[in-house]
This record gives sequence, C-alpha cells and structure tokens, in this order.
Amino acid sequence: MKKLLLLAFAFSVIFTSCDSRNNPMSGYEKTSSGLYYKFYEENQGDNPEIMDLLDVVLSCKINDTVDIIPNNRMILQMVEPMFSGDFFEGIKMMHRGDSASFIVRTDSTFYTLFGTSIPSEFTVNDIMKFNVRLNDFYPESEFASKQIEYMKNTFVEETAKAENELNNYLKENKINATPTSTGLYYVKSKDGNGVKPQVGQEVEVHYTGKLLDGTVFDSSVDRAQPFKFDLGIGQVIPGWDEGVQLMSKGEKGTFYIPYYLAYGNMGAGPIPPFATLIFEVELIDF
Repeated sequence: MKKLLLLAFAFSVIFTSCDSRNNPMSGYEKTSSGLYYKFYEENQGDNPEIMDLLDVVLSCKINDTVDIIPNNRMILQMVEPMFSGDFFEGIKMMHRGDSASFIVRTDSTFYTLFGTSIPSEFTVNDIMKFNVRLNDFYPESEFASKQIEYMKNTFVEETAKAENELNNYLKENKINATPTSTGLYYVKSKDGNGVKPQVGQEVEVHYTGKLLDGTVFDSSVDRAQPFKFDLGIGQVIPGWDEGVQLMSKGEKGTFYIPYYLAYGNMGAGPIPPFATLIFEVELIDF
C-alpha cells in the first residue's frame, strides 16, 4: 500500500511538472478582468496616472516566437484601458524600476492597440505577451525637458558604444592604423602614381560599402559603374571627402569611417544610426 501511495505521488509530480511546462499561463496571476501578469522585479512608490508619459523598454511576442514589437526603449502615453484585460491595465500596476510580463487577448489587442484585425497566420487562441520594464514616468508637461535629457544621454551612450565597436573591430582584425585628426582611419592596400587630387576636381572611384558586421549596403563594383563626384565640396559624406584626398591616382585602400563622418545619429536607408562604415575604395581617375 505504501509503495502504491509513493507511486501515485510520483506520477502526480510528473504530471504537474508537464502541465507547468505546457501551460503558458503557469506562474502568472490573473486580474478580475482577465489580464495575466507576472512581476520579475517589483518596487514601491507611485503608479502611473492617466496621460503620464512612460519611459519603457518593451517587447511583444506571439507564442514566445514571433516578434510583433522588437525589444526597444520607447516613450508611451498612459491611457485608460480600452478593453478588459488591456495591456495598460498592467502598466497601471507598475512602479518605477519594475519589470513584468502581461498576457493579453490577441484579437482585442490587435484591434484596439494596432488598429487592425488579427493577421491570418494567428488566431484568438495564440498567446500574446508583452514584456515591460518601466524605467520612469512623468506628467505630460515635462515631456520636452525629459526628451532633451533622454536624447543627450542616448547620444553620449551611443557615441561611446560606436567608438568601442570600432576600436574592437580594428583590434580583432589586427588592423594597424592611425586615425587622422578627425578620427578617420585609412589603410592603403595598393600604391598609386603619387599624384593626388585637389579640392574641386571631379574624381572617379570604385567602392564597396559595408557595416562592421560585414553587411554590404552599396557597391559600384557590383554595378560595374564607377562613381563620380566633385571632391571636397560636400557632395558626399565628410569621411569620403577627407579620405579620397589622401589617395593618389590608381591607389586602393580602405576607409574606416566613424558615424559622425558618415550618416550621423540618424542613419540613412539600410545604414542604421551611429553606424561606423567601411569602404573599400579605388581612385580610378581625376
């Protein structure tokens, strides 16, 4: 009898464990409106009020696999919940510094928050989960000053990150180069004839542009069509105007261009903000 009881207990533990793994709501609590929530970090203090601005890091996934909102820092405005079990009901429960997950109705969320019906690849039974960290919140009247502060901090952080990434890239790839006074790195791979172009002259070049991760975003070589521009008068990014002046006719080399000599903190097309660029360049003629 004792063995039977132990065996029954063992099966009970196994089935409970399996149910926990298979149930996406396991470990979550549920509000009376139907919102499932789980806190990972919970602090004390005030909760956001309606119309407050929320500084959050937020992501949204369906079935823990499909990204609806990639993990990103953003500013949201606190509003009244628009349906029972709304995402904003969960935000209202949070304090500064809290992090939590909220499971919401997929159909209602698509309709009210995203303004569309559920895409055909999903159903009402799919699990939509918001992961949120509430960094801060403040009244709408403080938005301008907070945005300026946020932009300054972001600029400093991203600048330091970009500089570290470039330095690490040069070190890891054993690239021995000295930057110019502006921060441009140039490594020659083939000598030219020694004659360098002057400001205002039209130059003809071949190039391939890449990000630090090796992604090619543009190439005149692939198009089999050299690129022409007037040197030193701002028709191209500053790193190019400076770099091509270092070259002589027939010379080949590589520019390592920090973001502030390229497309800055805004980026352009496939080039993200604060991106260091690598250009393999040949000065064909001028």
